Amino acid sequence: MNKIITFFIFIFCFLSNVFALELPIESKNAILYNLDTEAVLYEKNSEEEIAMASLTKIMTAVITLENVDNLESTVTMTWEDYRGIYEVGASTAGFQYNETVTIRDLLYGLLLPSGAEAAQALTRVVAGHEKFIQLMNEKAAELNMNHTHFVNETGLDAENHYSSVKDIATLFQYALTIPTFKEIIEAKSYTTTTGKTFYSTTEKAKLRYHLDMDYLIGGKTGTTLNAGLCLASIAKAFDVNYMLVTCRAPNDWSTPKHLMDAKTIYDYFIDHYGNQDIIKEGEMLYQIPTYYAKEKMIPVYSPVTINKYLEKEIPLNTLNFNYEEKEKVTPLTKPKENIGVMHIFFEGEEIYTFDVFLTNKVSIDWNDLIKKYSWIVVLLGIIFIIIFYVALKKKRKKRK
Repeated sequence: MNKIITFFIFIFCFLSNVFALELPIESKNAILYNLDTEAVLYEKNSEEEIAMASLTKIMTAVITLENVDNLESTVTMTWEDYRGIYEVGASTAGFQYNETVTIRDLLYGLLLPSGAEAAQALTRVVAGHEKFIQLMNEKAAELNMNHTHFVNETGLDAENHYSSVKDIATLFQYALTIPTFKEIIEAKSYTTTTGKTFYSTTEKAKLRYHLDMDYLIGGKTGTTLNAGLCLASIAKAFDVNYMLVTCRAPNDWSTPKHLMDAKTIYDYFIDHYGNQDIIKEGEMLYQIPTYYAKEKMIPVYSPVTINKYLEKEIPLNTLNFNYEEKEKVTPLTKPKENIGVMHIFFEGEEIYTFDVFLTNKVSIDWNDLIKKYSWIVVLLGIIFIIIFYVALKKKRKKRK
């Protein structure tokens, strides 16, 4: 009875899934991924179209990295790179008018301190404003970001400039596949070719407010009046890689609510979920019957360790095996011969399949063979007796 109750509790937890989970966060939009499995672990209003603030600069970096071959090429800052940013109090990296820096310097200034002048300088030198925005929207369409449209490269609030946390997560995941982007987003600081040092806004906030988030690898912050406090971040704990995007936390400058929300979400999943070994390498899974052999059963061992990201409290008692026999194992079966295929199921989902080969030759069991085919032995004996009798009779006739 207890096993039945446990099973139904497990099924309920499984079917209700983590999507129904409510966490005490103030961000109005959020989505968390397990990057290893690409599974969505948690979401909140993830497809709602919202202002995205400086998370826009993730796309600005992607377009730059995909259209510039030499990151050491130099750029001289012009007045055009500062247009409209001081009037609205946009964040800047601190590049000076007429300063000559590299594209790499601008990318670090774009992503670490979230410099708006770096974004506009990159736009100018890579393609020009209109063409650059066109490239941003084309990339969004290519990545199936169906709830996204760009009108600027900085993320300042503007009509028709919007995205969703789900789309931003799609973009962020794609950006992380670009080695230079990943290197920048994980950097805590960077010193430019002109001696200026940038610090990660995520790292600065984490240290300033003494947030215990050693698992946080890196991230990109953003904030405007419409977008609130936003954060796209990556984390790693117990060999699990996470990616989280949150937006529209209240603009309370006294506390980093976007980081506090990230901590709440990360901490919950790190504490309650993890990779669990469902099967260990070398573990016996199944026994295959033999025919006319002294070894009545042949054990099948797992060739690999299989683990899944699961709730830690759930018992691992729902494994099923389906063995497809290709060849009956007899003393005539040769070692290393493919004798079948093993399918492993967990919670009704096939998680692993492998070919089964005979490891060692089995020896013949004469008693079993004779017992199995005793009627053939008797029949052969009768036939032998008949043949012997007929032959004997012919021999007697010849003598007469």
